[in-house]
Amino acid sequence: MIDLGYLLIFGVFALLSMIVGWVLKSKFKKYSKMPINQGMTGKDVAEKMLRDNGINDVNVVFTNGNLSDYYNPVTKTIALSKDVYYGQSIAAAAVAAHECGHAVQHANSYTWLNLRSKLIPIQNISSTILNTIFTLMFFGVMFSNTFAPIALSIIVVAYAIFTIVAFVTLPVEINASSRALAWLSESGITNYNNHSQAKDALKWAAYTYVVAALSSLAMLLYFLLRLVGSRD
Repeated sequence: MIDLGYLLIFGVFALLSMIVGWVLKSKFKKYSKMPINQGMTGKDVAEKMLRDNGINDVNVVFTNGNLSDYYNPVTKTIALSKDVYYGQSIAAAAVAAHECGHAVQHANSYTWLNLRSKLIPIQNISSTILNTIFTLMFFGVMFSNTFAPIALSIIVVAYAIFTIVAFVTLPVEINASSRALAWLSESGITNYNNHSQAKDALKWAAYTYVVAALSSLAMLLYFLLRLVGSRD
C-alpha cells in the first residue's frame, strides 16, 4: 500500500520541515543575543501582557526543552522553555508574547481557537486508529483484497481530519503572532530598531505550521487517489 509516491511525499516534507526548523533555531539563536530595552525576561513579558489584557487566572511556568513553549487552555498555564523563561532578548519576548496571544484568544473566545480545541480530541482518536492500521500494514495484515480498501478509507478519513486541524491551526497561530507583535510595539518592549526581528522570528515559527498543513494535505490527496484507484 505504501509505495515510492508515499516515500517521496514523506521525504520532501521531512526535508522542508528540517530546513524550516533549522532556520527557526538559527533565527532564535541570533535574536537571543539582542537584548530588549527594558531588560525584561520572557516570564516578565508574559506576565505583563496578561495583566495588560486583564487576564489574571493564567500562570506562567517553566518547562524543559528547546522552543517547547505552549499555552494550555485546560490548566490555563503558559509554559516557557529555559531560553524564553529566563531570556532577556527579542527572541524571548516574541515567543512569550506569542503564547500570551493564545491566552488572549482563549479569554476572548476566539472562534478558530474554539474550533481547534473541539477538533483536537477527534484528531487524537484518529491518530490512534491510524497508528494501529499502519502497524497492521507493517505485518501484512491489511494487504488482502478484503481489508485493503477498508484500510484506505479509514486512512483517508484520518488524514482529512488531520488536514482540517492543520489548516484551522494556521489562523490561530497567525492571529496569536499578530496580537503579540501589536502589543510588543504598543507597550514599548520593541521599537523601530528591533521590532522587525521579533516579527521575523514569529514568521519562521509560523512557517512550521504551514509546512505541516501542506504535508497533511499532500498525504490526504495521495491516499485519496489510491482509494479511488483501488475502486477502478
